[in-house]
Formats: sequence, structure tokens, C-alpha cells
Amino acid sequence: GWAGEGLGASGKNQRVCHAAARLEMGSLWKEFNRLGTEMIVTKAGRWEQEWPGGLPGLGGNPLPSHSLCRRMFPTFQVKLSGLDPSADYVLLMDFIPLDDKRYRYAFHSSSWLAAGRAEPAAPGRVHFHPDSPAKGAQWMRQIVSFDKLKLTNNLLDDNGHIILNSMHRYQPRFHVVFVDPRRDSERFAHQNFKSFSFPETQFMAVTAYQNHRITQLKIASNPFAKGFRDGDPEP
Repeated sequence: GWAGEGLGASGKNQRVCHAAARLEMGSLWKEFNRLGTEMIVTKAGRWEQEWPGGLPGLGGNPLPSHSLCRRMFPTFQVKLSGLDPSADYVLLMDFIPLDDKRYRYAFHSSSWLAAGRAEPAAPGRVHFHPDSPAKGAQWMRQIVSFDKLKLTNNLLDDNGHIILNSMHRYQPRFHVVFVDPRRDSERFAHQNFKSFSFPETQFMAVTAYQNHRITQLKIASNPFAKGFRDGDPEP
């Protein structure tokens, strides 16, 4: 459904106070969430694993690096409404820790267990949608996809990727920012944005998938993995 009430909706600029965002592929996100979504973070800033053991359908050969390795799956996508069609907006995302713990996966019980206090927070970064800034009409015309966003656990990353700690839980956040043309617009910065969080997009950052059911669901539901499914007939 539509998440019409972002954080701090009261007292917001009229250009953002009516903004609403609907998460696309919501049912798929919920399916992953029921299993405990995992997202790969690597030194290369990749969302997906290199699958060193190979995948069914490839005869044990490694997955080509141009296939599943570079994109978030599920991709964070939203449909926007309630923007001023003629106003300019910047769209961005960030990721916040869900708690102050680090975790480990218990294979015997197929569950995540707290394993101590969280590591120091990684440098906070945001990811701007590459089409920013754009008119409200353009943002509302089509689904907004953050398919260029990449994660890394490399604290020294200089590529602008989002830096996260492995074995920590995160909540993605989506922000709509009105580009205020007033000369003293910084005075109104707190009024000019609206934020959205979708609980079903929470995930555990990992360097390798821990739950084999997550691996199976990613292969089964990712359209780019069609040729790598065991027994999947050729089109």
C-alpha cells in the first residue's frame, strides 16, 4: 500500500507534505523478509555473491561477474504520488542500523543470534538517485528504481558506495527533498524533506549467504538468474 505518512510529516513544506511512496514488489520483499533477508557486502561494493561453488545449470562453473553480482535484489523501487509536478526534487537513500548488536548465524537452528555489541558505525553516506534533481512530474511518471546502488564493507571505499558492517542489521530509508529556490533555503532545510521506511526491506549485511533458503529464493525470483536455474528450459 501507500506509505503516505513519512517521518515528521507535520510542519513540512507543502511541496513535500503530501508526498506518498509505494514500495514496488512488496510481496517479494515480504517473502524475503519472512526468511530473514540477507544482502551481500563486499570489498568490491557488490550486492551479490560470486557463487564460488557454481550454480545449478552451469555445471559447477562460477557465475559470470556481469550477471548477478552488481545489482541489489530485490531492487529498491518506489512509485511516488503527491509531488508538485512543476517543482524540483532530489531523491536519495541511506541505511541506518536497526540495533546495537552484531550477529552470527546458527546453522543447527537456522536462525540469527546476537553475538555481542555492534562494531563502531561505518562512515555515514547517502546515495542520490542519478536522475536528481528532476521535476515532480517526471518522478511521478514512472517507477523510481535505485538499481545503481551498491554496498560495501570497505571502510576505505572511495567510489561513493554505501559502507555497512557485515553481520549487522539495517533499515533502508528513502528521502524526498524539495529543491527550495529561496536564497536562504538552508533555514528551511528541516521543512523541505519527507522520509519513508518500509519494514519489509530490513536486511542483514553479510559477506556470504548464511541461509540457503535465501540463496534459493534469489535464484528462483531474480529474472537475471533465469539461465542459471536447474532444469529451466530454454525460451
